[in-house]
Amino acid sequence: MTTRGAPGGPRLLLRRLREVMAEPVNAQARLDRIVVHIAANMVAEVCSVYVLRADLRLELFATEGLKREAVHQTTMRSGEGLVGLIAKTAEPLSLNDAQAHPAFSYRPETGEEIYNSFLGVPILRGGNTLGVLVVQNSVKRTYSEEEIEVLETIAMLLAEMIASGELQTIVRPGAEIAARRPIALKGSAVADGVGLGHVVLHQPRVIVTQIVAEDTNRELERLGESIEAMRANIDQLLDDDGSLGDHREVLETFRMFANDRGWLRRLREAVSTGITAEAAVERVQNDARARLQRQTDPYLRERLHDLDDLANRLLHQLTGQALIAPPETLPDNAILVARSMGPAALLEYDRRRLRGLVLEDAGNSSHVAIVARSLGIPTVGDVANITSLVEQGDSIIIDGSAGEVQVRPQPDVEAAYREKARLRARRQEQYQELRDVPAITRDGLKINLSMNAGLLVDVQHLQETGVASIGLFRTELQFMLAPQFPRLEQQYALYRQVLDSTPQGSVTFRTLDIGGDKILPYMQTFEEENPALGWRAIRIGLDRPGLLRTQLRALLRAGAGRRLRIMFPMITMVSEFDAAKVLVEREIAHLSRHNYDLPTDVKLGVMIEVPALLWQLDELLERVDFVSVGSNDLVQYLTAADRDNRRVSERFDVLCAPVLRALGMIAQKGAASGTSVTLCGEIGGRPLEAMALIGIGYRGLSMSPASIGPVKAAILAMDAGEVAALVQDLIAQKDGAPSLRGQLRAYAEGKGVPL
Repeated sequence: MTTRGAPGGPRLLLRRLREVMAEPVNAQARLDRIVVHIAANMVAEVCSVYVLRADLRLELFATEGLKREAVHQTTMRSGEGLVGLIAKTAEPLSLNDAQAHPAFSYRPETGEEIYNSFLGVPILRGGNTLGVLVVQNSVKRTYSEEEIEVLETIAMLLAEMIASGELQTIVRPGAEIAARRPIALKGSAVADGVGLGHVVLHQPRVIVTQIVAEDTNRELERLGESIEAMRANIDQLLDDDGSLGDHREVLETFRMFANDRGWLRRLREAVSTGITAEAAVERVQNDARARLQRQTDPYLRERLHDLDDLANRLLHQLTGQALIAPPETLPDNAILVARSMGPAALLEYDRRRLRGLVLEDAGNSSHVAIVARSLGIPTVGDVANITSLVEQGDSIIIDGSAGEVQVRPQPDVEAAYREKARLRARRQEQYQELRDVPAITRDGLKINLSMNAGLLVDVQHLQETGVASIGLFRTELQFMLAPQFPRLEQQYALYRQVLDSTPQGSVTFRTLDIGGDKILPYMQTFEEENPALGWRAIRIGLDRPGLLRTQLRALLRAGAGRRLRIMFPMITMVSEFDAAKVLVEREIAHLSRHNYDLPTDVKLGVMIEVPALLWQLDELLERVDFVSVGSNDLVQYLTAADRDNRRVSERFDVLCAPVLRALGMIAQKGAASGTSVTLCGEIGGRPLEAMALIGIGYRGLSMSPASIGPVKAAILAMDAGEVAALVQDLIAQKDGAPSLRGQLRAYAEGKGVPL
């Protein structure tokens, strides 16, 4: 026998449910009324709502037709029974003989043994399952596609109710609803510090509150108009003059999806069921996200991100809301959460109100990570699915040094992190007291500390930290933040300001280091199999000498009347340095002919970050005035381990014998030739690693401003001679140990060296 629901009933049901949602009643009463209305409208003998708890058990929260005493008593695991199967697969299930299904699980306390027909749909939000909505009949009934769609629409209403936390008021003591449960997430440590605050989504999620359509035809028109406007916007961006770099591929993908007939058909079909255009977009995207989230194919999972972005873009088009949160609306104690963002976008936010940054698709060496470290913003990257797991305003804690994120933390967890933040603040006060104390070891060895920078705002840290010099100024950040190539006068103005701000110390300017993972949005890019091994840094500069000569001319003009230090990145062969030096000499001659004032002294150096230079050190050190070791890339190339690939980035410790031997060889050769050697990679900014570097001969370290205090404290407590003997002994051992970290840490702790 086959029956159908009440004809013409779905829209009436949705209107009635909207009225129930607005009634001033408690959560249990609201749920009870919802299931009664659904059962009556769909001619179902049973309607039940199951909610997923934090322990991943589904609890019966309301029912019409099953035994009332089973409410809040009946539970099942995700995957258990028909309800658990729906929660696990996130897909609807319609059966006219439920008890014959292999997943059927009999619960005697509910009294459901007399019911045969079963229709259940997942309650989804952001592709995540929050619960299950079920209707049942005793007769063997085939539920129509229309009835399934109506139930899915009602599930959207329930999803908002669950996500709001309203149902938390009726859970049993000690239980927690999964949608609002505390979550501990692990990502990559990007920028040190602890931040406590509330979530601000960089691309705010549109909350769909109007689900039931007043006029379906008008909603179809609105959907069509918004799709056309979105397509036109994407086309205009793609047709704009100038190259979009890697953003072009993203927009091409958006255009492909925006014209996908299947996607458009599903949107129109959803609106035709009686819901608004916004609700249709959310429902279709919920379904797509639920399916793709469970895929293991990385290509399909990447398409999920594309669809998410497109759906978000369409929702903002429909509602007229800004796609990006206006930076001026940032509240106090804000933790910015984004899938990805550029460095320019971060700089638009008020640093005084920003307590941290969490990124879904950005790692330790991304452009925004570099800027976050410069600004001293605690940052965690590579946090999977974070933008779907948080709501605007959620309480959140991040630990940038450990790569940890706590969403909606329990009071005891929050108290522990607050204490950690207080301890860190006290340590910072102690470091501040060391500001004017020279970095001299207990046995009298002076270590030259300088800082890394890349923005004018960084220069203020010289005064705060007490260091006199900038050991690495990344000139490419100016290029990354600009809408087009900075002209000579713009470059000159920046370099002049930086030099004027450091009258007592030196600044080492690194020439443009782009390519690889550093793509300029306005520069034409080329597909490369291995970008880190491709056309980048000095290779671009020598192949495009006009670009490098413009920068050199700006630097030489800015350095008029003072000493100037210029460093070339990614040098692989000594001949590349020779070629770069010729360009410098040509620019000096050009400026001299045109009566420009010149620097009193020009020192030229290179970054050692390509292993090939280790076997050209004698020839190199005869030519250069100084060298700086870029340990980030050098260690990456030595170990063939991408530092942004979490599967291999921690496979090789920088404190292993092979790496320390290579680094030690550079320091020894530099000392023998009388050439200044500084290390400016991240390892120099960690106290334990800095101690080891001093042990193998380094006397100059450049690091982020936040690292200077901790490293100086370690230097003041250590005996350089003892450390050198220990490190040399450990390096000489032939046991093949993968790391010397444990032994070095034990020594430091035993000697009271703060780490």
